[in-house]
Amino acid sequence: MIKTVFLHFLLLICTIMQAQTQKPVPVIFDSDMGPDYDDAGAITLLHAFADEGKADILATVASTKYEGVGAVLNVFNTYFKSPSILIGVPKGEAVTKKDFQHWTDTLIKNYPHVIKNNADVPDAVEIYRKVLAKQPDKSVTIITVGFLTNLANLLKSQPDKFSSLTGEQLVEKKVKSLVSMAGKFPSGREFNIHMDAPAAKYVYTNWKTPIIFSGFEIGEKIKTGLPLIKNTAIQNSPVKDVFRISIPLDKNDKEGRMSWDETAVFVAIAGWKPYYKLTSGTIQINDDGSNTWSDKGSNHFYLVEDRPASEVENIINKMMMHEPKP
Repeated sequence: MIKTVFLHFLLLICTIMQAQTQKPVPVIFDSDMGPDYDDAGAITLLHAFADEGKADILATVASTKYEGVGAVLNVFNTYFKSPSILIGVPKGEAVTKKDFQHWTDTLIKNYPHVIKNNADVPDAVEIYRKVLAKQPDKSVTIITVGFLTNLANLLKSQPDKFSSLTGEQLVEKKVKSLVSMAGKFPSGREFNIHMDAPAAKYVYTNWKTPIIFSGFEIGEKIKTGLPLIKNTAIQNSPVKDVFRISIPLDKNDKEGRMSWDETAVFVAIAGWKPYYKLTSGTIQINDDGSNTWSDKGSNHFYLVEDRPASEVENIINKMMMHEPKP
C-alpha cells in the first residue's frame, strides 16, 4: 500500500515537472478574420494556450485586406492583454471579402485598440521575415486558417534588411511545421483554397517543412459557441459578441457554428493524438480551387478522426470561454 502511494506520488511529481519544463510553441497565426467567424474562436484558443504557457504568439497576420482587419486583430490581442503582438496585413493583391454579419464593425466600435487602419501596420510578408529571422532554427509553427496569399508571397520574397535568405530558404531554416485549415479530404473544394487557388498551389508545391491539414470534414462536425453566449458570467467580451451576433443570423448555426479554424489551432498546440491520426501523401490543387490527394509523398498529412468529434467539441467550447488573465 505504501509502495503504491509512493509510486503515485512520484508519478504526480514527474507530471508536474514535465508540465513546468514544457516549452511554449512559437506561433505565427495567419487568418482571414472573417468573412466567417470561426476565426474569432481560433484566436481565442490561441490566447488561451498562451496564457497556459503552451504557446508563444509571435505575430498575428491577416490574409485579407478589407479595411479594418488590422484593427480587429488588435482588438482581440488587446482584450487578451497582449496589445504589443505584431500585426501585418497584405499590401499587394489580396482578397477583400468581409463578414456579412458586421461583427468586425461592432468590435472596432466597442472595444479598445490602438491600430485604427490597415495603413498603421506593415505588410504581412515583412512581419513574417522580421519574426522568422530572429527565431531559432526549426522552431516556429505557422497556423494558417485563411487564404495562402501571404505564404506564397513569403516564399517568393527576396533577401532584405531582416535576413540574407530568400523566402524559401528562410522558411526551410526557421519553420518547424505548417498547420493549415484548408482542403477537403481525400478530395473536394474548400473556401480557403479556392479563394486564392494559385497561392495555395504555389505554397503546397514549394513548402519544404511538414504540412498538417485540418480539412473541411473535420471542423464541419464540431459545433461551438452556444455555451459561450449562454454564459451570463462573461460580460464585455469581443469573443462572446461575435458569436452572440452571428449565430442567430444563420439557421444552420442553431446548434453552434462549425469550427474549422479552431481545430487547426488545437492540433497545432495540443497535438493530434488521441483525437486524430494522420494520413500521409501529397495534396494536389486544381485550377478551379478543388483539391485531390495522392498517397505518394511523406511531407503532407491530413487529419482523420480517431475519437468522436464531440470530445474535441467539448474541449473547444470550454476553451472559447477563456477570459483575460487579471
